[in-house]
Amino acid sequence: MTLHLAYANIGMYRRTKDLTSLADSRSNVKKFPAGVQDDIGYALYAAQLGEVSVKAKPLHGLGGRVMEIAAHDASGAYRAVYTVSIGETIYVIHAFQKKSKAGIATPKPEMDLIRRRLKQLRSEVKNAEKRGA
Repeated sequence: MTLHLAYANIGMYRRTKDLTSLADSRSNVKKFPAGVQDDIGYALYAAQLGEVSVKAKPLHGLGGRVMEIAAHDASGAYRAVYTVSIGETIYVIHAFQKKSKAGIATPKPEMDLIRRRLKQLRSEVKNAEKRGA
């Protein structure tokens, strides 16, 4: 496999933010097809550098900078949701295969899970800040 030219020099001399995956997000991405994993990985790396990949779009209605990466291959559509609005860490909130054939909207069960995880994350970060951690 060769490195896509668009990614060849990205971030060579730049400091990256930490990347943390919540719950089963990382294991879900590892189950995706290799090309989809690459697309999501490059988009997350761009986020770590403070950039926004062309594959990432804002996921509206969640407050802050919550982004959805859309990747596709012959087996279907895949999504990874992350936030850059909490501290200096990129948090991968959820990753899933989009099963719905109708519409481009993120399915309600997935949005509900994203909302729960985001709420819990914000609460944990706020409590850690209060403790001075």
